[in-house]
Amino acid sequence: MRRWNGWGDHTINYPLPENAAAILADWVGPGTPPQDARLEDILARVPVSRLPAHPLISTEPLARLRHARGQSFPDWWALRYGRISTFPDGVAHAANDEDVRAIIQFARSVGAKLIPYGGGTSVVGHINPPEGDAPALTLNLQRLNRLRHFDETSHLATFGAGVQGPDLEAQLRARGFTLGHFPQSFELSTLGGWIAARSSGQQSLRYGRIEDLFAGGRVESPAGTLKLPLHPASAAGPDLRQIILGSEGRLGVITEAAVRITPLPEREDFHAVFFPDFEQGMTAVRQIVQARLPLSMLRFSTPIETATTLALAGHERLISTLERLLSLRGIGEGKCILLLGITGSDALVKMARKAALGIAADYGGVHAGRTFGSQWHKGRFHTPYLRNSLWEAGYEVDTLETAVTWQTVPALLNAIETALRATLAGSGEKIHIFTHLSHVYPTGASIYTTYLFRLTPDPDETLAQWQKLKTAASQAIVQHGRTISHQHGVGVDHAPYLPAEKGALGMAALADLSRRFDPAGMMNPGKLLA
Repeated sequence: MRRWNGWGDHTINYPLPENAAAILADWVGPGTPPQDARLEDILARVPVSRLPAHPLISTEPLARLRHARGQSFPDWWALRYGRISTFPDGVAHAANDEDVRAIIQFARSVGAKLIPYGGGTSVVGHINPPEGDAPALTLNLQRLNRLRHFDETSHLATFGAGVQGPDLEAQLRARGFTLGHFPQSFELSTLGGWIAARSSGQQSLRYGRIEDLFAGGRVESPAGTLKLPLHPASAAGPDLRQIILGSEGRLGVITEAAVRITPLPEREDFHAVFFPDFEQGMTAVRQIVQARLPLSMLRFSTPIETATTLALAGHERLISTLERLLSLRGIGEGKCILLLGITGSDALVKMARKAALGIAADYGGVHAGRTFGSQWHKGRFHTPYLRNSLWEAGYEVDTLETAVTWQTVPALLNAIETALRATLAGSGEKIHIFTHLSHVYPTGASIYTTYLFRLTPDPDETLAQWQKLKTAASQAIVQHGRTISHQHGVGVDHAPYLPAEKGALGMAALADLSRRFDPAGMMNPGKLLA
């Protein structure tokens, strides 16, 4: 069963290594475990629903609590401290497209706001019910999870949009195929959510982002049904798929999605390469991706993130041996790790590995084999569970991300980390910041920054501290003219910064689209557009 106030399944734990307490205390100070609110106390405060009865809708307090928040820091803060100001008035479960249309009609008839809900993994406030007098209805789509059509000849598969990552992959792999879309939230998030938030999978270098995989489908909106037919390509005007990608529930409910699939690869390897410094490593990564080698992933960490990864990896004897061996090769304190994924036929993997490692060696890279890469691949979907363990130890970790051209990477990376560090200067609190390039392209890369800080004894002070950090980093991104999000979407947290990217005319066009599909403004208000 899902945790109601944290990440993932309640039976799965990711304990901190034995040396973590001393390491965390050195980085940001000793943590004080917080006192979490009790489930029964929060349930007692869930208000009476404002919705009339409906056979598809539950108004039970626990169901409403479980759909009240996502996974952003403000969401965790509200759940953990019992500071939830709004709950959905009901939770609907649709089993088919007809149910979705019925729920939209019901919500419109009673003046309710409707919030599409996939896996509940949003980290920017996509699924939070709005404040106001109108009732809020959350529409859970996870019963729309079947493979509806499979075209082996054309490499296309059509699913109900509520299918979660593992179920989607299981249905494809049984037929010898994969979608290849693996965001860190893969185990919980849904196909419709990936499309609505324009997500990116960890191996997008091979398979593409979700906009490359989304081939067509169906959207139910208050204004009617939008059908997106499957074409290999079309010059018949603007591509309507593009207005659904990243629409975040403002235009309607995605009920069906056709995706481009790939035969399962013959082989998949993940390697680790260490560079003597960030500059040489980044140059090598850029050269590798611009050579257009058939790789599936390049993930490159700064020296601080590399040191953080090694410090918290456990296996102290193994790490110590590795560092001695690297030192003999001239790679010391400023070392940076590159995780390199290669996917395809056996011959293709061997060719790509040789070419990529050759470029890496030209810039001082030392190949460390497959141990680290394999360990990362094995645990890549369990890493978010560390957030539960850190919170319980008195710490919080949050992330932010953007995408920039190669020329701008160093300056913006430094600006983001400097803005975060300056925010807590003089407060008596410390912050631990580390960054990696999570996705790379011939023209640039995604910067993904993680920051760790202590929970203070006062919950309000902790939230205010996070707000200052988030604002400072977001302003640094916008001031450099870069996107406010590469993969997390807009939701509530990023909405104030969207106009800087889209401009006045662009924002007006998005508002016009919203009114066309949703004349009464009932669909997920406050997200994407204020």
